[in-house]
Amino acid sequence: MTRLHVSAGSEFGVHNLPYGVFSTEGTARRIGVRFGDAVVDLSATLGGDDLAQPTLNAFMAQGRDRWIEVRRQVTELVLSDEVDEGSVHPIDSVTLHLPIEVADYVDFYASEHHATNLGRLFRPDSEPLMPNWKHLPVGYHGRAGTVVVSGSPIRRPNGQRRVPDRSEPEFGPSQRLDIEAELGFVVGVPADGPIGTDDFAEHVFGAVLVNDWSARDIQAWEYVPLGPHLGKSFATSISPWVVPLLALEDARITGPVQDPEPLPYLRERRSWALDVDLAVRWNGQVVSRPPYSSMYWSPAQMLAHTTVNGATSRTGDLFASGTISGPERDQRGAFIELTWGEAEPVVVDGRERTFLEDGDEIVIEGSAPGPDGSRIGFGDVRGRVSGG
Repeated sequence: MTRLHVSAGSEFGVHNLPYGVFSTEGTARRIGVRFGDAVVDLSATLGGDDLAQPTLNAFMAQGRDRWIEVRRQVTELVLSDEVDEGSVHPIDSVTLHLPIEVADYVDFYASEHHATNLGRLFRPDSEPLMPNWKHLPVGYHGRAGTVVVSGSPIRRPNGQRRVPDRSEPEFGPSQRLDIEAELGFVVGVPADGPIGTDDFAEHVFGAVLVNDWSARDIQAWEYVPLGPHLGKSFATSISPWVVPLLALEDARITGPVQDPEPLPYLRERRSWALDVDLAVRWNGQVVSRPPYSSMYWSPAQMLAHTTVNGATSRTGDLFASGTISGPERDQRGAFIELTWGEAEPVVVDGRERTFLEDGDEIVIEGSAPGPDGSRIGFGDVRGRVSGG
């Protein structure tokens, strides 16, 4: 038996305990919890059929009472002297995998700052926000099959692109490859119909970091009238650690004032706005620090809107916030916005840059406040661009 240690100030302390799926050389995928710089094998230490699985789905489907009980057991375990040494693995000795089997994927457009900036870029002679934007969380249905775990290579997508001064498009690799720094939420308990804002915590298991890679030139040509398709569907990266909603209670804040007041189905008795700080690294250099606290629509409102028409939800459904942007330039979570449509480049690697080149690596990090002054770490989501 061994006692686990965690360094002072670690973002993966006892108040966090995020879940993931890992393997070691020659072994099958299984569920683990990160504690400090170690991964604790839950299938070996706690047992239970739902924890002896290659994804979190069976465990997430058990519901909130089971989530609370396992979290209690894990907390007691990591603070005890009763952990089998063979069930503890250094973080750098494991391979991390996609933690969930993604059922459906919906991406939103929930940042007023981001939506306003893009409106000014794309429609300079019109109101930046569309008339519906402050009445509902705008979103689109993504492609679950191209959600990949952090570290997966990102192949530059091909598609049709508009050619200036020509009526016909051309075909080829995207020349305006972009990122979107986002926060995603994972449904654990499914429903056959609407999920109200007050029922959010009964259905949503936890949160992940998201990079919704975007081919802006392909998107610009295709998106009218039905919205994003090939410009968005080639890759969406998520972090390997799912931070349980139970760990984020101290990160809950009151969101921005919503004016006009939302319709009744979108109102919250207590907001699920969250104080999560992100950082975007471009080839190792921090170029943006998007604050999730500035988001106009909360995740509970996003889920309520997704299901209000009677749509069913499933275990493993992933919905993401859309680009997180704050009011300042260095808080913009997409490069089309950060560089103002290429008019204001940023300096990376000693030269001016706007969109991604082959070989570029993007790393998005995130953390939130926890109890007693602690921080709750999401780890990071990373990807390197390769040629198409």
